[in-house]
Amino acid sequence: MTRTVFQGKLSHRVRSAWVLLTTSLTVLARRVVGKPLVAEWSIPFEIGTLFYRRQFNHAFSLDTIAEGRAYFDSCFTIAGPPPPVEIRESGAGEPPGAWFTPKEYTGALTILYFHGGGYTFHAAVTRNFIAMLAHMLQVRIFSLEYRMTPEHAHPAQLDDALSAYRHLVTTGIAPTDLILCGDSAGGHLVLMTLAALRASELPQPLLAIAISPWTYIGRLGDSQFGNDRYDMVQGYQTLQYGAWLKGQGTYTDEALSPMGQDFGGTAPLYIQAGDKEILVDMIRAFAKQAAGQGAGVRLDVWDHMTHEFHAYGDTEPASRHAIARMRQAMEWAVATHDQAVGQRGKVTAGLFPAIDETEVDAWPDARSTASAG
Repeated sequence: MTRTVFQGKLSHRVRSAWVLLTTSLTVLARRVVGKPLVAEWSIPFEIGTLFYRRQFNHAFSLDTIAEGRAYFDSCFTIAGPPPPVEIRESGAGEPPGAWFTPKEYTGALTILYFHGGGYTFHAAVTRNFIAMLAHMLQVRIFSLEYRMTPEHAHPAQLDDALSAYRHLVTTGIAPTDLILCGDSAGGHLVLMTLAALRASELPQPLLAIAISPWTYIGRLGDSQFGNDRYDMVQGYQTLQYGAWLKGQGTYTDEALSPMGQDFGGTAPLYIQAGDKEILVDMIRAFAKQAAGQGAGVRLDVWDHMTHEFHAYGDTEPASRHAIARMRQAMEWAVATHDQAVGQRGKVTAGLFPAIDETEVDAWPDARSTASAG
């Protein structure tokens, strides 16, 4: 059962309630006349997509970033009951953030998670999403609260990510038990962190997972503006996020983008996207480029899906499937490592096969199978 949460300033809550009501009525009216925005979308999915688009647009129109953040957090929805996950805020000597641990979890794997929001927003609903991921993936997650733009431009976010990675490794989590994961701008940070680890010759994590990652901070691909009518985030917003990330620096778009980095020799990289999201063209371009550099990369793209469609958890078939695929990738990575150190038998491509949604496949198993053939 979906719950709607209202909080914060009364004027924000009232406006958000009005936006939710009018969006819902518009979507229902479209259904009555047989004209949904996308025929394959469920009613809750269409309402959610259009509601959050309007919320983001209004947040961007407000006088200050602080006011925009407060407005965006004034209303959000939570799909399903609270997952059985224990949440603990980080303590003294730890990076800022929170631990999300499934109840009775005793495994060794840990995900270092970087949240989305264009490096500018850290939405209240994010905590529910990460708790849901921890439960559905059955893994412990540390979600980093990195410094945000425009108050803190590059390299603050990358510095924070590398510092958190080093902290986890030096306090007892082996790199081979560590997975990097993030969505949107957090996916950008996953990729930039991988590249920075490579450049510094530091140990790579076991695996990296990028959900709808922002791979280029300038203009790239027709979908960046062409998919505006379908997505909850808009092309113009990505350009503003990029400007805030640069701050007063003289960085080029390439210098601050995964598209400008080398991923040859990094940890295996699993990427997911929806074909209706504004970032899908740049995500495809990045995956192809990384494969050409020799990276072990796989890109799965779900038809009719938007930016971060995973937020619907097990209430939508595509999001449920995508999260299950993340779990498969994790199981493959663990089994491959264990096999490499002699703890298990032979690993086959069947642990994490390509599927109909797979568009770019330079996954290590796929490459080794092709070479053997």
